[in-house]
Amino acid sequence: MTQTSENVTWLTQEAYDQLKTELEYLSGPARIEIAKKIEAAREEGDLRENGGYHAAKEEQGKQELRVRQLTQLLEHAKVGEAPADTGVVAPGMVVTIAFDGDPDDTLTFLLASREYASSDIETYSPQSPLGTGVNGKKVGQDAEYELPNGRTASVRILDAKPYQG
Repeated sequence: MTQTSENVTWLTQEAYDQLKTELEYLSGPARIEIAKKIEAAREEGDLRENGGYHAAKEEQGKQELRVRQLTQLLEHAKVGEAPADTGVVAPGMVVTIAFDGDPDDTLTFLLASREYASSDIETYSPQSPLGTGVNGKKVGQDAEYELPNGRTASVRILDAKPYQG
């Protein structure tokens, strides 16, 4: 999955289905659950000192934000195939890099939108400095990217394989 412009997000069919299922849950059953929590907290009395009420309202706000994010994401999504196993870094690939050419100082990550992030593997956005630097490079090539302090870092692409979930 990747964002190629501000409005288009490329998703695999699996990722699209997963996000659509989450949106349907948050828009239906989850809204009913949070409304019940808020109503129960209201019945406890004075809302100014009601921690349960304020916590439920905060949870509702976070949930509604996620609904808006998912709605916008899915409205502009394009469903496509996973990237080919060509050894060229692209969104949807698991990439292994070596920092400054040191084969012992490596990082393996998924190059994808944060929406696709999982606890299984670290995820870097294609729009991040590292993502921008490695995107389109071949295994064995060096890539540079800008650090937050303005300096430039160099990495070598060791491996690039399509993400298998």
